[in-house]
Amino acid sequence: MPVKGAADAVNRRTPPTPSPWTLAALGALTAAAILLPGLIAHRQAEPERAAVDGPGGYGASAVFTERQPTFTTSAGKVVPLLGGAPDVPAPGDGGTSSAAGGQAASASAPGASDADGSPPSGREQKPAEAGHVEPEAEPSSPSSASANAAPAELPPLGELDRMLVRVYLTEEKRVEKVPMELYVRGVLAGEMPIGFEPEALKAQAIAARTYIVKRLAAKDRSGVPGGAADVTDTTAHQVYVPLAELQKRWSGEERERNLAKLNAAVQQTRGQIVTYEGKPIEALFFSTSNGYTENSEDYWDASLPYLRSVASPWDKTISPEYKETTTMSLAAFWRKLGVSSKAGARSLRVLDTTDGRRIRKLAAGGQVLTGREVREKLGLPSTQFTWKVEGGDIEITTYGYGHGVGMSQWGADGMAKAGRSAYQILSHYYTGTEVVRTASLPRNPA
Repeated sequence: MPVKGAADAVNRRTPPTPSPWTLAALGALTAAAILLPGLIAHRQAEPERAAVDGPGGYGASAVFTERQPTFTTSAGKVVPLLGGAPDVPAPGDGGTSSAAGGQAASASAPGASDADGSPPSGREQKPAEAGHVEPEAEPSSPSSASANAAPAELPPLGELDRMLVRVYLTEEKRVEKVPMELYVRGVLAGEMPIGFEPEALKAQAIAARTYIVKRLAAKDRSGVPGGAADVTDTTAHQVYVPLAELQKRWSGEERERNLAKLNAAVQQTRGQIVTYEGKPIEALFFSTSNGYTENSEDYWDASLPYLRSVASPWDKTISPEYKETTTMSLAAFWRKLGVSSKAGARSLRVLDTTDGRRIRKLAAGGQVLTGREVREKLGLPSTQFTWKVEGGDIEITTYGYGHGVGMSQWGADGMAKAGRSAYQILSHYYTGTEVVRTASLPRNPA
């Protein structure tokens, strides 16, 4: 993924180092809370499992692999996992793009991780008005369950559940080894506010699991100091909250309630990943959209069919990071861009915009810069921005927060508030994908 860290990024401080015995005890207890229900379901379903066990597409140990759009319980009941998201505005419907000084900037094509920085690791001209999506009516027939319904039972424990993820803790300069699902819980705590809706948390858990599964399968150790771990705990990969810090984040009933909420999101999605044509995706995500997401090639070089620009109108009304204004001196502005200050503010103009209504190319003092270059040089939240020059200062207003590719976290929460399930959220932001349940790493993750 890749990604900007949590929408409410954790303020890290170095905690007292707990004893190995304490960490081992905490790990065992929390692992039991997440994995024990699966073991019970496995034992209860043993008589019926023979009919569904098989090699599958994820290795010989990949049993109980379920593909969208249905999930079959051990009792033979078929439950839909994924439904569409009707009434979602189509990209390109509504909203306009305007450059500073009233110059119109039209998109070059029709509308359709953070770890910010590089794709595999999730703050614009006038966005579309936020829309409201009414929840679908519950089906009257028990044989046609709601798409929001979670599977009635968990799959048996498999290779993936027993796999350890080695996380390099940057501040402590040590490696923490945790079971797969506890790693996912730590990422969920680091990447998404605990106050988000349960279905949004579940969508984030599936995206986070998809990222680490793909990375482990590819034996990718990039960005890890010394190569002694699988990932770091930063936005270079996925923000991860260590076990010891998570235990101290809250206290009393609040801690009990919040840990239960995190555990539920992880447990209810255990083993589920997002795939495209049978392979795990680059599950990019970011904090807040400007009303649309970006095509992958408009921020990175790679064009991925499931990372297409889609409408995300929910962010505008609920995200505190939707709009931000930054003021700096003109001298600092030109210096950071690496452009001669003799060019003057009149040389600034938008040359092209993306399907996601962000700046693709900007003219500045005889140079042409990409929106991403401007964003990174100036430290802006987003690649959609307008500006106003007053005296010796320039005031820049940005819309959205993050690279804009993949799932918007605040958009996901907005969809969940509107009655959408985790699977509908993922289907909306990752075009043409399916969620599958797997017990082992894929043979060919590419």
